[in-house]
Amino acid sequence: MSELPDYTPPKIWKWEPGNGGKFANINRPVSGSTHEKELPIGKHPLQLYSLATPNGVKVTVMLEELLALGHKGAEYDAYLINIGEGDQFGSDFVDINPNSKIPALMDHSTESPTRVFESGSILLYLAEKFGALLPTDPAARVQCMNWLFWQMGSAPYLGGGFGHFYAYAPVKIQYCIDRFAMEVKRQLDVLDKHLADNKYMAGDEYSIADIAIWPWYGILAQGNIYDDAGNFLQVQDYQHLQRWTNEIAARPAVIRGRKVNRPFGPPEDQLHERHDASDFENRTQDKLNPEAK
Repeated sequence: MSELPDYTPPKIWKWEPGNGGKFANINRPVSGSTHEKELPIGKHPLQLYSLATPNGVKVTVMLEELLALGHKGAEYDAYLINIGEGDQFGSDFVDINPNSKIPALMDHSTESPTRVFESGSILLYLAEKFGALLPTDPAARVQCMNWLFWQMGSAPYLGGGFGHFYAYAPVKIQYCIDRFAMEVKRQLDVLDKHLADNKYMAGDEYSIADIAIWPWYGILAQGNIYDDAGNFLQVQDYQHLQRWTNEIAARPAVIRGRKVNRPFGPPEDQLHERHDASDFENRTQDKLNPEAK
């Protein structure tokens, strides 16, 4: 590795547009909208504006799990927010989430429309709204919440830390990669040891804790994020995590939820606008069997 020049931080930091690697064009040190853009509103009370990143997948999996449980009120319209093109800085989106991050949800079934942002908050909101995927036993509920908030606090080390410096930074910095690889390996070990004694994160019951953690750490355990990161981190060594990962990956609602608002990968794995269960199934079958119209 070539030696990097010494850097002494200035007395006052100054933003230099374009500095920041792959996502430099969507990052800036101020909040607020950059342009006027009206968001569509579909026919269902729940309106989701998102992208199939790990945080976005949490919510589409949650909604699909609710539908699989028979909660018809969980039908939703999903609209793609292309963060690479700056859709998250449109005026309507910023009105829902002033932090300009996906996912964002509007619930029009309430007396006044309810805005919900931050993926963990959306999962908890939906779980409480429908009385599902959140343990009712007080002790199990606490465990579920522990792991939900563990994920919210831990994922920045995986995404913004390890993922950025390993896969996206314009230069490879050994110190940064080593620092965050060590933390991610520790997190994987935490999960593996917990899952050695528990079927799911909150015990025997599948919950929003699993739905929150899987799109980040399950995908990593499958080796499907950040180039060859799975091999780099030797994720196959975490056998209990692998068991949990594979079981959740096989759930029909997880398979469906991963396709919504996914503008990359094979066409049959993409569904940019998801409206209701029957429509989803029909359009999915059309993509898998183009002649079966």
